[in-house]
Amino acid sequence: MVGRGNVVVATRGGGKKQWEELFDFADKYRGKYDSSITVASKYYGSVSGYNDELLWAASWLYQASNNQFYLDYLGRNGDSMGGTGWSMTEFGWDVKYAGVQTLVAKFLMQGKAGRHTAVFQKFQQKADFFMCSLLGKGSRNIQKTPGGLIFRQRWNNMQFVTSASFLTTVYSDYLTSSRSYLRCSAGNVAPSQLLSFAKSQVDYILGDNPRATSYMVGYGNNFPQRVHHRGSSIVSYKVDRSFVTCRGGYATWFSRKGSDPNLLTGAIVGGPDAYDNFADRRDNYEQTEPATYNNAPLLGVLARLSSGHSGYSQLLPVVPAPVVVRRPMPIRKPRVTSPVRASGPVAIVQKMTGSWVSKGRTYYRYSTTVTNKSPRALKSLNLSIKNLYGPIWGLSRSVNSFGLPSWMHSLQSGKSLEFVYIHSTTPANVAVSSYTLA
Repeated sequence: MVGRGNVVVATRGGGKKQWEELFDFADKYRGKYDSSITVASKYYGSVSGYNDELLWAASWLYQASNNQFYLDYLGRNGDSMGGTGWSMTEFGWDVKYAGVQTLVAKFLMQGKAGRHTAVFQKFQQKADFFMCSLLGKGSRNIQKTPGGLIFRQRWNNMQFVTSASFLTTVYSDYLTSSRSYLRCSAGNVAPSQLLSFAKSQVDYILGDNPRATSYMVGYGNNFPQRVHHRGSSIVSYKVDRSFVTCRGGYATWFSRKGSDPNLLTGAIVGGPDAYDNFADRRDNYEQTEPATYNNAPLLGVLARLSSGHSGYSQLLPVVPAPVVVRRPMPIRKPRVTSPVRASGPVAIVQKMTGSWVSKGRTYYRYSTTVTNKSPRALKSLNLSIKNLYGPIWGLSRSVNSFGLPSWMHSLQSGKSLEFVYIHSTTPANVAVSSYTLA
């Protein structure tokens, strides 16, 4: 009962959490969702079955809860359910084995495998196989277009591009932080090559390709203008308040040959064929249809690429151990300084938003809000952060200071930005080193 589009309602009872009951239900009553909802099989049939979904669920439930039951489930069922057997060259909403293999490899690198080490090593070997196939350094490599885009199928190929790119970014960080290499049949590969591969795929998506076409609607000068999407094909209500019937929306608007009157900004469409060809027609659903599972992985890839090659340690104990309830520790109010005047235009507020215990050490998550109190925009901002002993997210980093994130060109008057960091002590000392007003 697990798969795309499946909905199961679980109630609380017996002291178990809802997600525990839901997993127990799916594991006890095994079956493909499209066997019950037969109409779905014509559009979104499950090819891989349910074993990959059960392993996928167990992996994430262990990641979220640190409950040994789910780690043991992976160790006991990894072989019989195909987790250690399938050598994958794709990852998507249906076939999730590559994602399972990547996440279980993380548990192994974290030293959490215990008595399941031998099984988890086989998971990692399959994760390596997938990554090597993407780089063209494996024994069976994935197909690529002449322009360098990985190609799995004509209908919405971009879903496989963004999801595979997401896995390469996280696996690159796993290997880097564990001081490991990717082991391919062509030899050992540095983790940085995985990150470079992800960047090459994103660059292609955004326009660095033989057609010079951006496959993100609204981005660049040449992007799809006739998206296979009803809402995008109909004029906005803000422009024309005339009533549009369901049939009229199809006959009058969707069947038009003209450009979309209502841009679906940010949507990633299905993309080109195996030879980098693309036909921008609304009825060409294989290439112009957008999907949430195209966009969702890309957000993670873009977030990671925005930090450059400096790397985040994905193996730090961000996975919480069983929750330990503690009295809130006192938050030290950070100093706010400015080389211009003592009451400068930048306000900084820190607060602790979470804590957990791992291997006897307590870790804290801090959220820091930086607000522009000036009536003018901040064109640049340099922060000094001292006594920081863990990873930080949401700022760009130079040698001795931190600045606005790379995607933020200025901080407008009255607006705020937030960054977070994790370490095992009191709040870091955050202060303003310098700033420039517009």
